[in-house]
Amino acid sequence: MSAVNRNFSPTIIREAANSFGTPLYLYDEAAIRNAFLHWHQAPSKHSVLTCYAVKANSNIAILQLLSRLGAGFDIVSQGELERVLHAGGKPERIVFSGVGKSSEAIARALEVGIKCFNVESIRELDHINTVAAEKETKAKVSLRINPDVDAKTHPYISTGLKANKFGISHEEAVTAYQYACSLPQLEVIGIDCHIGSQITELEPFLASLDKLLVLIDQLADVGIDIRHLDLGGGLGICYTNEQVPSAESYIAAVSDKLANRELEIVFEPGRSIVANAGILITEVILSKENTGKHFAIVDAAMNDLMRPALYQGHHHIDVVAGPRKLEASEHCWDIVGPVCETGDFLGLNRQLSIAERDLLVIHSAGAYGFTMSSNYNSRPRCAEVLLREDQLVEIRSREVITDLFAHEHLLAE
Repeated sequence: MSAVNRNFSPTIIREAANSFGTPLYLYDEAAIRNAFLHWHQAPSKHSVLTCYAVKANSNIAILQLLSRLGAGFDIVSQGELERVLHAGGKPERIVFSGVGKSSEAIARALEVGIKCFNVESIRELDHINTVAAEKETKAKVSLRINPDVDAKTHPYISTGLKANKFGISHEEAVTAYQYACSLPQLEVIGIDCHIGSQITELEPFLASLDKLLVLIDQLADVGIDIRHLDLGGGLGICYTNEQVPSAESYIAAVSDKLANRELEIVFEPGRSIVANAGILITEVILSKENTGKHFAIVDAAMNDLMRPALYQGHHHIDVVAGPRKLEASEHCWDIVGPVCETGDFLGLNRQLSIAERDLLVIHSAGAYGFTMSSNYNSRPRCAEVLLREDQLVEIRSREVITDLFAHEHLLAE
């Protein structure tokens, strides 16, 4: 899928902005559906479970849509678990990842009967075993093994190197599995890895898979049977001109490497399902020039979309002309927000023709957009809207000012 979603016509964009205000997240239901089905319906010689990574976009309407299509879910908190359940997700299709699962979250996941926990450390094995004993049940676990493969992605979203906080080292894996099998309240069912995000080639995934297959054979030699292989998420998308492998080619390559092994394959895609299905619409408040530098100041900010400031993420930006009071000016613009940080920008050095009151469309914003937004500078978070065929459906209302301090308390006299 290209970085620009053509289902978002200028007419639809103007209608959304007029009806729901700006800034505004707008998602395309058809694009989400099609992106998921590329994973879900890909030909494979092995059983495949596609567990959508909830952290990418956790709106319950989107989770509901994916659940109805047959998705499983990858969660990292009790909040995400409750979102999935509320949206109709099936517990037996949920995998629980993350380095710091609370006792309450583990207990709730055991209560509803999730597929498994992706365990990130030997101490976590003890933790889950203790909670499972208290609940008088067994916990199904898969150990997240760190294959020490460089995915050549941004260091903040690299997760498979020795220096990262995630997973159990490859060298300690057999010992960790033997220890897990010794704990009475655990049932070992799988192996897991996740080497990073926004990966645009298959080689790092396949190199990780090779290491895991050797490890699976070593575990078999000591009597430990692995039933599923979870390769995590990480398949990138086109933000600008990246050449990205398809979900079908990825699944086929993995299935070929597994050959005659009787393993279920689990994938945890997030970005590749929702990123290019979403845009952020923002209005130009005013323009400004400082010693030859041109700034378009918009009503969205880094609190609405953190990726440019946090990851130096590049998003394609288009202009949809508004009711202009001034003629548009073509310059090399920095697109900046009202937040009091120099890092508050959505795009730098963009050659565009812009006038005040124009709408700007920030593309590829459906993943790690709203989910990472905040109320910094006491700014209400924006609305989320879904394009369903030719209808605009509000799936999250815009926050109002009183929402910002609804859970705060004044001091008594």
